[in-house]
Amino acid sequence: MVHDTGPGALAQERHRPLSFPFGPVRGLGPHPIYARLHEQRLARVRLPFGQEAWLATRYADVKMVLSDARFSVAAAVGRDRPRTEAADWYQVGLMALDPPAHTRLRSLMTKEFSARRIGRLTTRARHVAEELLDRVVASGPRADLIGQFAVPLPLTLNCELLGVPPGHGSFRDWVERTLFTSTVEELTAQTEDWAERINELLDLRRADPGDDLLSSLLRAHDQDGTISEEELLALVVDFVAAGFVTVTGQIAASLYHLLIRPDDLVRLTERPELVPAAVEELLRYVDLLDFTTPRYATEDIELGGVLVRAGEPVITSPAAANRDASVFPHADDLVLDRAGAPHVAFGHGAHFCLGAHLARLELRTAIETVLHRLPGLRLAVPEEDLRWRTGGIANGLHELPVVFDARPSPAAGEDGPR
Repeated sequence: MVHDTGPGALAQERHRPLSFPFGPVRGLGPHPIYARLHEQRLARVRLPFGQEAWLATRYADVKMVLSDARFSVAAAVGRDRPRTEAADWYQVGLMALDPPAHTRLRSLMTKEFSARRIGRLTTRARHVAEELLDRVVASGPRADLIGQFAVPLPLTLNCELLGVPPGHGSFRDWVERTLFTSTVEELTAQTEDWAERINELLDLRRADPGDDLLSSLLRAHDQDGTISEEELLALVVDFVAAGFVTVTGQIAASLYHLLIRPDDLVRLTERPELVPAAVEELLRYVDLLDFTTPRYATEDIELGGVLVRAGEPVITSPAAANRDASVFPHADDLVLDRAGAPHVAFGHGAHFCLGAHLARLELRTAIETVLHRLPGLRLAVPEEDLRWRTGGIANGLHELPVVFDARPSPAAGEDGPR
């Protein structure tokens, strides 16, 4: 079928859609088909559930969809939107809203994630990382850097930022168990459990408010009436899921890619000042999330030489955009000191990741402290024996078994990378 918009205007043939997602790739790289799709511009895809959609993979097209107000996430609410799970749990919260409604909710969170506020967490982040590695060293010289480090580091910091009382270990245990052992479908079925657990936490914060995210959101709900109860719960769920699972996965994947590249591992160990740039390149290189929430065109729009009709959904692949060779020379190579265009791992436009500053801090701290504290770090098993997890909120490794040299190493407070 061809939509012809007249002489000289755009036309686009609707080919048989490709099945999407294309499937996991070992090491969290983009599927090889993306190289061909970069040449094709937009592709028609069908996800396991919902409507067919356009898939944008090129850097310029992805940025346009994520930033142009004519592509709406709110328009997906109530539609049979393209998705990988039977239930549709993105009906409330930040990822279901466009400005100005999105701006209203986002403004409540922005101050909690400002560069200045996150900067004040630098010392605390390093202290938590050092404490975790004290235990790793004490029980070494073998460790699982996911269970012993990549999980508890962001979980501890995020719970403190959220306002989880220090002694509320059951909430932390529940979050870790639920998010890392559940598929998206299972999480959807546990909606009532999520609400019950979070309401328990909210009651604790109501009785003892503090300078934390939960207390701030409670004031907006209880005193100001600027957010509904449904929105309050959705914002907390978004923060816990996005701020914890994805950072844990990125820490683990970043360390994995350094471990299989010993020269890069040694270089960063010897030159820790390169870690911030390396974090950005690893964010570009690693493919944790294959696609974004669909946006619906609110009018006929030209996108990458294709006419997207009003009412048609478009999904984007930031992972594919980050491997666009027209923007990133040698895009399939990991270049730790790469300069040039910024990646879109945190998204772009109005829905740019609120927690980007926090994620960068956690990633930088994780890499610096691991390289500093664990000399001779290497995989404890052959690379091909590592087990990869798919089907959850984010792809990733089940474990990252490593060994390191069992010799004295500087502990917290001693000279090291700063």
